Amino acid sequence: MQVKIYGFNLWLVTTKNAGRLIVFFLNFVIMDALSRFFWFCSGVHQPTLEKHPTEHNKYVGIGATIFFTGLFAALSGGYAMYFVFKGDTAAALFAIFFGILWGLAIFNMDRYIVSSINKNSTSTKQILQATPRILLAIMIGMVISRPLELKIFDKEIKERLKISYLNNQRSKIDTLNKAFTNKYTIELNKLNESKAQRDSLENGIKSDRQKLNFEVFGTKTTETSGVMGYGPYAKRKEEELKQRQQNLDSLNSDVRRMERFVDGRKQFDGLLSERLYTGKQLDSLTSIAGFADRNWALGQLSFNTDGTRDTTTALAVTFIGLLFIFFECLPVFVKMMSSRGPYDRSVENLETSQIHASEKDRDFEIEVTDGVHDTRVATTIAREKELLTKL
Repeated sequence: MQVKIYGFNLWLVTTKNAGRLIVFFLNFVIMDALSRFFWFCSGVHQPTLEKHPTEHNKYVGIGATIFFTGLFAALSGGYAMYFVFKGDTAAALFAIFFGILWGLAIFNMDRYIVSSINKNSTSTKQILQATPRILLAIMIGMVISRPLELKIFDKEIKERLKISYLNNQRSKIDTLNKAFTNKYTIELNKLNESKAQRDSLENGIKSDRQKLNFEVFGTKTTETSGVMGYGPYAKRKEEELKQRQQNLDSLNSDVRRMERFVDGRKQFDGLLSERLYTGKQLDSLTSIAGFADRNWALGQLSFNTDGTRDTTTALAVTFIGLLFIFFECLPVFVKMMSSRGPYDRSVENLETSQIHASEKDRDFEIEVTDGVHDTRVATTIAREKELLTKL
């Protein structure tokens, strides 16, 4: 509210205006602190940068990029370390500690890489300075992107791990069966022969029993008389069936004995304890899968289960990795693409003046040392001459 007293315009602070002023003040303080934090992240000399307002936003952007790169590195490192210690009660604490440590290391490295590029040198020299830093940034981007890719494709990785675990279990069972077959070839062949004889004997008994029924009930066939009644032929046939049934019982006893032996050997060699994983077992295995298994599964997402290349998934994985690599290289590119501004000139002048002051300090120390030396020499000479004259 504005009032006029004795010809002067005065502003009265109302409650509404006070609230607006407080909000404005808080916003100003927060934005100023945030800007200074990002200046720190960019590695600039803040007292010099404050003199050039047109350069403020540029280095806020560079600092923010470096900060978020370090933040992504912390998330990536913590996520990777969580799988290293997964199953331990302190896994989350280890992950948080290592994530913060890794993020600070990457942040410090990026800050050094950007701040060490000298904008006051020629373009060729800047490119030579930036080349090893860009290569280092690419390596850092690859390291950062991998754990984040593991999280992005978490569902697909679990499905691929389930397929892998099933195939490995099936291969293990097949290997055990082959080894068992090679080890007990004689016993298994004998068992198979006995089973074949038993089956043949059972079929023969069934056929002869049918013929006996035809003979008793007078059914005419090529092998029956067609006369109803229990005659000599039927009696002889029944005696043969009894004998063959005894042989079958004896053969069944031998087969069961050999089967018990084979089952015992399978139990001893571990064949009976190996089964294909159930759905719950697969979920449990994928949930405790380590970093190496998940990393392998991520690489396998570029291929279908039949071995053909899955172009869509391969491109998705590749471009996500390239995105993080580009994000890591972005501060260097921004610093190189930006023109030489007043801040860079001020830094050059400051360095020149500091070098000049350092050289003057060196000259001062040299002159003082030379003067002291000359005085010391003259004093020593006078003292020596005085001693000689006394002699």
